[in-house]
Amino acid sequence: MAARRGILARIRKAQGRDGEEPTAAELAAVREAIARHEVGPQPPFAHAPDRLAQFRKECDRLGTTHATVSSLAEVPAEVARYLAAGALAPAVAGWGEFAGLDWAGAGIGYRNRPADANDATGLTGCFCAIAETGTLLLLSSPAAPKLNALLPETHVCVVRAARILDTMEEAFALMRSEAGEPPRATFFVSGPSRTADIEQTIVIGAHGPYRVHAVIVP
Repeated sequence: MAARRGILARIRKAQGRDGEEPTAAELAAVREAIARHEVGPQPPFAHAPDRLAQFRKECDRLGTTHATVSSLAEVPAEVARYLAAGALAPAVAGWGEFAGLDWAGAGIGYRNRPADANDATGLTGCFCAIAETGTLLLLSSPAAPKLNALLPETHVCVVRAARILDTMEEAFALMRSEAGEPPRATFFVSGPSRTADIEQTIVIGAHGPYRVHAVIVP
């Protein structure tokens, strides 16, 4: 702690500020700035004319496959098609909000529970999606366990078109408006898990799913 205080004191001195600790006025100014939630500069493409098209474009760039269905009832058939095309087992561990769909009619075994090590495919919804980056934002809760998105090798996510926003700033604003304080786990999914930590070689599935598939519904 002494070393930390010394470092911060040197920073304050270099900035022409007195003392080792911030004053009450400085702390108040910081809190006021945080409360304003000011939006910084954004690139021109951040607000695309066609939000859905921009989201699909970014999904393609990230390696997230996607399909659009005309209703929520068609999700099981699309999941069945996707799994069959990839020679994947017709079984998913999914969130409870989708358990009432006709999975048996689509030939899919639906496990309404958090995923475990034996599940090859997990199915989730998302709080919202971000067109600028092709990102899915998931907020964990007892009804929306994060394991379904992180543990299986394949992650299928149901994305409601009305919940696709332009930017990450809008996603944070929506989270503050609807959820208040963020939950314990707030995570962004931008394509399959990957890393280039070793010899700058891209490795897919390093810390999560090998595959991400977005099913877009009205």
